[in-house]
Amino acid sequence: MITVIIPYYQNKAGVLSRALKSIAIQKKTSMPIHVLIVDDGSPISAESELKSIGQIFCNVQILLQPNGGPGAARNTGLDHTPAETRYIAFLDSDDEWSDDHLVRAVAALNAGYEFYFADHYQLNSTIGAFARAGRIQPSQHPKLATTHLNLHAYQGNLLDQIIRSNVIGTSTVVYDFLQFSKNRFNVEFTNAGEDYLFWMNIAHSGAKVAFSGQCEAYYGYGVNIYAGSGWGSEKHLLRIHNEIKYKKLILELFPVSHLQLEHINLSLEKLRLSFAQDLLHRVVHRKKISFNLLKKHWRLDPLSFLSLPIVIKNILFKR
Repeated sequence: MITVIIPYYQNKAGVLSRALKSIAIQKKTSMPIHVLIVDDGSPISAESELKSIGQIFCNVQILLQPNGGPGAARNTGLDHTPAETRYIAFLDSDDEWSDDHLVRAVAALNAGYEFYFADHYQLNSTIGAFARAGRIQPSQHPKLATTHLNLHAYQGNLLDQIIRSNVIGTSTVVYDFLQFSKNRFNVEFTNAGEDYLFWMNIAHSGAKVAFSGQCEAYYGYGVNIYAGSGWGSEKHLLRIHNEIKYKKLILELFPVSHLQLEHINLSLEKLRLSFAQDLLHRVVHRKKISFNLLKKHWRLDPLSFLSLPIVIKNILFKR
């Protein structure tokens, strides 16, 4: 059985129906499909969405929980996965699959691979994520001996790929649940890195990885983890805090190369400047500041506060 886990939190009707319809039109695989929708305290309930679109197919189950973020919702799905499940597929509620996504993923996993991902179209893009990032060239990876075109065995260091330029889209991931049944998302990170850490844990375990050079997912509009966390917003400082925490956690959990360490340190420098800029912006414009967050951040990364003089100096210099 393939269990599809959909974390669901939306404030607009009709979003979930597109995702479900893209599951309904999947080409037949050798396995039945079971859908787990985790209603994460959504303003528009998953139940009302299902009622509005009628019976598309059977084996759809809704789980309810208080809002905890996408990682916590996916964990709930993983905790309630049916015993017959062999493969797990993730699909965000505002994304859609191509009709051959699951049949291609199953072909790769049945060939002995344990983790699968695919190229995809990010929001408002007509160019695949692989080409946009320029970090994966399918022709440099051996083709799989299947009837499906453009399936490849990943060659190289996937951990490095994720750390330095991740192009793994959550809604394209399918993996062998029997091999990684204990893996869960880190719920400390509601808007930075919880999915990357999940992939890194699997990559670090030495999993055999296959991927598709064909775009198999289309990212859509809807509530996402970055909603309301852009520059100057109330959640922006929290987002930076979590990103710094995520970068530091990589150094604690995984052995990194010199190049990876350089990349992480450069990212941390940029994030510290962003933190200082945002904090100064709030002071000058008398915006709300969470002193509890500031205390947490001081314990996490005091160097962020040492960036304040640099930001002030840059502002004065520009004047």
